[in-house]
Amino acid sequence: MRFAYFDCFSGISGDMILGAFVDLGVELEQLQHGLEKLRLPGFRLEAAAVKRSGLSGTKVNVIVDDAPQPHRNLLDISGIIDRSDLKHNVKDLSLKIFNRLAEAEAKIHGTDINNIHFHEVGGLDSIVDIVGASICMDLLGIEEVYCSKLNVGQGFIKCQHGILPVPAPATLELLRGVPIYAYGSGKELLTPTGAAIITTISGWFGPLPEMVVEKVGYGAGYHDLDLPNMLRILLGTRLPSGEGGKNRHHEHAAHCVTS
Repeated sequence: MRFAYFDCFSGISGDMILGAFVDLGVELEQLQHGLEKLRLPGFRLEAAAVKRSGLSGTKVNVIVDDAPQPHRNLLDISGIIDRSDLKHNVKDLSLKIFNRLAEAEAKIHGTDINNIHFHEVGGLDSIVDIVGASICMDLLGIEEVYCSKLNVGQGFIKCQHGILPVPAPATLELLRGVPIYAYGSGKELLTPTGAAIITTISGWFGPLPEMVVEKVGYGAGYHDLDLPNMLRILLGTRLPSGEGGKNRHHEHAAHCVTS
């Protein structure tokens, strides 16, 4: 069984996830080709080798055209994914992530899930991050994911709703039942997109279990921080003896099995 451990010592975001997957060996052209199946024009991917605090990794950027992007709700995004030519399991995982995100947004805004317009997270770059992560999971054949405790960062962020504390309310809602901590500079380290992806794909949060590591990928964040602003993904197989421990997760947790 192909196993991945997400080491989130500097948080997690959509672009860091894509960067780590490309660093693990996913070809950028193959990822771009997969995303073209959404039939959404107006974006391209760029990747570069970068360093953060002396640590080498890959930075993936989603370059969106200057044309205004619509505010999409869950039905809009579900329609785009359903009508695409993506593989069934990639569609299914992408929709699970977006549904989880919509549930969190609806709860903090006191409204129905179908009334949520995603604003920032409904933008083209976030759609690319979420669907792109699902494509990479399939390309790498990852069947099971565990994750470390999550570093959320500190301070305040500016968004469409104004100035909000870190972690942002939607992010914090997604993190119910997940072990978190705050360390480092006054920056947002854990984004709503990153939180939605990892809390959907990971079946367990805690220390690194016993595993045989085949590859390690580093995905870079945007900022230079006091600590390496990287997401580290360990890819390999989990040893049977690593099954001990606290198998804790919320009701939305699911191991992602490719087909």
